[in-house]
Amino acid sequence: MENKADTKMKFWQFDTKMAYQQLSANPKGLSAREAAIRMQQYGPNTIRNNSKTSLFLLFLTQFKSPVTLLLIAAALLSAGLGDVTDTLIILAIVLISGFLGFWQEKGAADAVKELLKLVQLSCDVLRDGQLKTIPVEEVVPGDVVTLNAGDFIPGDSLLIESQDLFVDEAAFTGETFPVEKRCGAVAATAPMAKRSNALFMGSHVISGKAKALVIQTGVTTEFGKISAELMSRTPETDFEKGIRKFGYMLMELTLLLVIIIFAANVLLHKPVLDSFLFSLALAVGLTPQLLPAIISVNLAAGARRMARQQVIVKRLSSIENFGSMNILCTDKTGTITEGKVTLGDSLDYNGRHSDKVLQYAWLNAVMQQGFHNPIDEAICTANAGTVNNYSLLTEIPYDFIRKRLTLQVENDTCNMAVTKGAVQGILALCDQVETGEGELADIREMETILNEQYGRLSEGGFRTLGVAYKPVDGTHIITKDDERGMIFLGFITLFDPPKEGIYETIRKLDTLGVRLKMITGDNELVAKSLARRIGIGQPKVLTGASIQRMSNLALGHHAPLTDIFAEVEPNQKERIIMVLKKAGHVVGFMGDGINDAPALHAADVGISVNTAVDVAKEAADIVLLSRDLNVLLEGVLEGRKTFANTMKYIFMATSANFGNMFSMAGASLFLPFLPLLPKQVLLTNLLTDFPEMAIATDRVDDINIQTPQRWNMQFIRRFMITFGLLSSVYDYLTFGVLLLIIHANEKTFQTGWFTESVISAILIVLIVRTRLPFFKSLPGKYLATATIIILLVILTLPLTPIAAWFGFVQLSFSFYGWMLLIIFCYMFSAELAKYWFYRGTFRLLKKTF
Repeated sequence: MENKADTKMKFWQFDTKMAYQQLSANPKGLSAREAAIRMQQYGPNTIRNNSKTSLFLLFLTQFKSPVTLLLIAAALLSAGLGDVTDTLIILAIVLISGFLGFWQEKGAADAVKELLKLVQLSCDVLRDGQLKTIPVEEVVPGDVVTLNAGDFIPGDSLLIESQDLFVDEAAFTGETFPVEKRCGAVAATAPMAKRSNALFMGSHVISGKAKALVIQTGVTTEFGKISAELMSRTPETDFEKGIRKFGYMLMELTLLLVIIIFAANVLLHKPVLDSFLFSLALAVGLTPQLLPAIISVNLAAGARRMARQQVIVKRLSSIENFGSMNILCTDKTGTITEGKVTLGDSLDYNGRHSDKVLQYAWLNAVMQQGFHNPIDEAICTANAGTVNNYSLLTEIPYDFIRKRLTLQVENDTCNMAVTKGAVQGILALCDQVETGEGELADIREMETILNEQYGRLSEGGFRTLGVAYKPVDGTHIITKDDERGMIFLGFITLFDPPKEGIYETIRKLDTLGVRLKMITGDNELVAKSLARRIGIGQPKVLTGASIQRMSNLALGHHAPLTDIFAEVEPNQKERIIMVLKKAGHVVGFMGDGINDAPALHAADVGISVNTAVDVAKEAADIVLLSRDLNVLLEGVLEGRKTFANTMKYIFMATSANFGNMFSMAGASLFLPFLPLLPKQVLLTNLLTDFPEMAIATDRVDDINIQTPQRWNMQFIRRFMITFGLLSSVYDYLTFGVLLLIIHANEKTFQTGWFTESVISAILIVLIVRTRLPFFKSLPGKYLATATIIILLVILTLPLTPIAAWFGFVQLSFSFYGWMLLIIFCYMFSAELAKYWFYRGTFRLLKKTF
């Protein structure tokens, strides 16, 4: 015998009464108190792992690096051998570094959490007998939800009431067409495609209305069971791939250095434990420990700035892709045009005004129960005040394959089906044309006139719909099979003017290296007319029919050169995005419709608006609070600034660390003592990282945001070697001064080089952070302040009581004079090297492209 849990899972076998009984629910919905109890019992309604990481665990993750763990273990071993003071200092520095990373990541996570609250999905539920809008994550089993077209199904649910309900279940069944849902129990053994009374999380409403009882939520839903792991593992972004490759490069270099330096020091008969600690400290020094925290802080700071520009980031890593984007695909309505559709005219077959055409189009628009759209609203507004004496018998909802909507209506005198939709599709249903007061003609005789009329209207920039009707036997309820043998009545023309200033916006996007591509269901002539009005003189157009005939290879050749994709089927949007990505472009897609989710998922950057249907907002990486390309433009600039500041840290950390480690590795081979003690190496790393934490607030040069930015491992490697070796040259000059002029002993050498190393590292940041000469691009105030603070700490540290803890001693004034000269020459050389480096890089790029 099945237990209650198993029975509950097969809820489609229940009638309404049994379902309420199983869930201890009722038609008035749950009380707020009961909902809170069930939230504790079942947890948040999500398939992703939303369990909050405790602050302690977040802190511990700062020490997950194998090298750091090995260093801690070696330090503890050193304590066991009697060197307690050095061990405590090493552990204290590691803890401070970990705390800085923890503090930064926690702040970034908190900021993003607040931003996401602005665009979370919501649904309408009955609570305490009242209809309330709550976040989808707060839905619990037993909730009664109401659903409309475009809504995301918030959990596996049983239909209680439905009205012409059609649902997209392609995620489960692979069925392209919407599935009709209706109340009434089905067999427990029914396959998913036959469970006509059940709604499943992960699907969405295409048309109609419904009320449903939520049975399962979160990971216990069908969607959760088959897709939780897949959905939780979001595709790796271009930036994340770059970080991963960068990590591999550092790992290889670090491992090589550790082995060579440890072996060399042991061969030179230096203490084995000290040599091992020194090698590990070098490895820690070479690794930008704060890189994860710096990236998180940069992305969170970028997200906050973008929020001020009305751009909400749902997935932080998409900011980098936003900045790298070089193609933006978008629909025209509301983005390129005003989105305020107005009725042009209602015309008969020959282009003359017809009140009858308007009346029938109005009946179709005002009585439909599905997704209300700007076209229907425009038709209803144009015919406002008309008395409706018809009643609705049935509706065959609009879908994106048929591209039409059919209603069956009746009054005291007639019963008829009225259809409106894409002109060519409507003409294909008709075998007659109404030419006058009830006079009918064979449509084949009128074909030329109708096509010429449609062409003229389209060339004029009007979106044109066809209207048809046919009488129906009063005893018959129509289905899709009855959409034939109709009478063509005439045309409805609609106009949506281009947005003011759109030409300038598109020009700015083009200047920034982002090419706009319009993807629209409108016909080629309408799309061309709009293109000319927004400044695209000779647009290259590709139609859906042409795309259908093309192989992916051929489409991959044509798509990057195309300005407008017209007459596009919904499933072709995703294909266009995929071939553009395969051609090497970073592609953004902006959509807000029911059929846009696959393309939003496929794009490098999925962009939607806060007024979009739930399924589009859920699929998007970025949500705009205002549907305006100018808002998008500001978002692109902020994305590039964030990318630029993140790359600054990588350039600075890798070049400075590589130079220091190369110098220390070389010095350790000819010095009779370690050039720096392990605790001094770690302190160097900590102090040089501190100013770089302010990099998220730094100014970004215009040159860095003029074109899309992408990872270039070859560029990073060249930068690291060029400026790392330059740093080492002046390190060795410092060695020469300390050994040959100052005649430094072990502690003086270590103090002198520590001082020069840290000061030169934090000052060189001001040079390499920009391509421009230093005086033309001054640092942000926080970076400048942090640099000054560390400079003062380094200069005063040898004079303080804690100097002895680190093995530092006071330095002579003559050394400071030599150091000042060396650092001045280093910064001057770095400016020259920077000029040479970028000039050579641009020449290389020109040869490459």
